[in-house]
Amino acid sequence: MAKNLLIIGGGAAGPSVAAEAKRSNTSLNVTVLEKGKFVSYSA
Repeated sequence: MAKNLLIIGGGAAGPSVAAEAKRSNTSLNVTVLEKGKFVSYSA
């Protein structure tokens, strides 16, 4: 069964953590929530 990871905040750290978590476990379901208009995607 796949695990779920919820990351709150789309600044520089959120997408970086999401990318690293997905690299570590490709079956992980990753969701990033950000209430603003912009999300950092430089990870």
